[in-house]
Amino acid sequence: MESDLKSDCLNCFGLCCVSLPFMKSSDFPYDKGSGEPCRHLCSDHRCSIHESLRDKGFRGCVSYECFGAGQKVSQVVYKGKDWREDNRMAEEMFSVFPVVQQLHEMLFYLKQELALEEAKDFKLEIQALYDLTYTLTIKAPEEILALDIEAHRNKINPMFIEVSDIYRSQYRKKGKGSGTKKKRVDYIGENFANVDMKGHDLRGTFLIAANLTNSDLRRADFIGADLRDADLSGANLAGALFLTQSQIQSAKGDKTTVLPDYVERPQHWGS
Repeated sequence: MESDLKSDCLNCFGLCCVSLPFMKSSDFPYDKGSGEPCRHLCSDHRCSIHESLRDKGFRGCVSYECFGAGQKVSQVVYKGKDWREDNRMAEEMFSVFPVVQQLHEMLFYLKQELALEEAKDFKLEIQALYDLTYTLTIKAPEEILALDIEAHRNKINPMFIEVSDIYRSQYRKKGKGSGTKKKRVDYIGENFANVDMKGHDLRGTFLIAANLTNSDLRRADFIGADLRDADLSGANLAGALFLTQSQIQSAKGDKTTVLPDYVERPQHWGS
């Protein structure tokens, strides 16, 4: 995946550490409001506990991915102007960042689609959607804040669904009533150990703490799936579609977990 769709903290003004709120939970050790700098954010926008985030209770930080929105907002939209220099600009920047983050996530998925052989008949349409989405990320701050993100998402979502259906078609289970049965979305704590789930539509599902050890998840669609504490030890996710680094960072796994080539093995999984 292109580097401009991955977090580059060295070229960002620590935007995720300031603009985004969080609540005390298993992912964060205390409450923080939107626009409030994390107490561990240094004056140079670096994290003072970056090497020990998980140990200190900041699992949410470890699993967060801005898809390159941080450096885009810092260096392109605001042309390298630090939010610490202007309080009024800071408030605006903190509102612009999450909008651009959503757009960059869409770009990440569209870029995946462009690389699929199964999507070759849609390349021109996908490229047009990519170009349109990219253009939205470099508009002036006031224009970005005026965007109807939901409307834009609805414009590109049908393409995600259509390409996913084609990509997974060789594994999709056929049968009476298969097209009308409502998809289950809550798999919290479910046991799928050693289960064949090739080509499954896991879009928007809750797989929190699910046991997916040694499961076959090749070509499964993971867009929007919640994998927090899901155990992927020994699982095969080769060719998984719309899987993000953030999802993998929030899950458990080991050295035998097979990952798509566009996802890195988390350090906390061990060697």
